[in-house]
This record gives sequence, C-alpha cells and structure tokens, in this order.
Amino acid sequence: QVQLVESGGGLVQAGGSLRLSCAASGLTFGSYTMAWFRQTPGKERDFAAAISRSGGNTYYADSVKGRFTISRDNAKNTVYLQMNSLKPEDTAHYYCAADGSGSIYRTAIGYRYWGQGTQVTVSS
Repeated sequence: QVQLVESGGGLVQAGGSLRLSCAASGLTFGSYTMAWFRQTPGKERDFAAAISRSGGNTYYADSVKGRFTISRDNAKNTVYLQMNSLKPEDTAHYYCAADGSGSIYRTAIGYRYWGQGTQVTVSS
C-alpha cells in the first residue's frame, strides 16, 4: 500500500520560510517522479514543483520559481519543498504526489498517488 505523508506546514509571516517534507512508503521511491501541488478552497489543485527520479532535474511554476526549491533523498524515501520569501498568496493546502511513468507532469491528473496534504498559511 502506497503512502505519502506530508509534514512541515504551519503559520508563518510574510517573508518567512518553511520546509515541507513528504515521506513515502510502499513504493520503489527512486523510480517515481515526485511533485508538490497546492490548492485553495474552491480552486483547482495547482502545480508548484516537480523533481525527476534521480533528482537531477527540477521544474517549477513561474509563481514559485526563485523562492521554492524541491529536492529529494532517495535513501530516506523523502521529498522536500523549501519555501523561502513566502507571500500571503502562497497560503494553500500543499500536497505531495508521485508518478511512476518517468514523465514530468504539471497537471494533477498525471500523478497516481497523493498524500493528505499539509496546510501552509502566510500572514501579511
């Protein structure tokens, strides 16, 4: 049974930083593309960042480029999202996602497995 468990969310002031973690189990982690999406009430789940199986390639939404960094530790079966210079518009529920096809998708439909998410709230 595949499980993705996110942690690290919370309340932070604008300009601050948070580091999200997603611990994976039940899959061969190094064979999966990993991604972070975010969602606010009433809106679609939006792509934030993705990382290739080896970690050698990373991809970002324009809205987070230069502020967020995705990384992974295949020995620990964990993917991270370092979020710096946070803005109130970054407030959302953040989800970790995994896909075994090897492709990088910027839409939620491309990912098979999802975690329950962690809330990030940025106050102004």
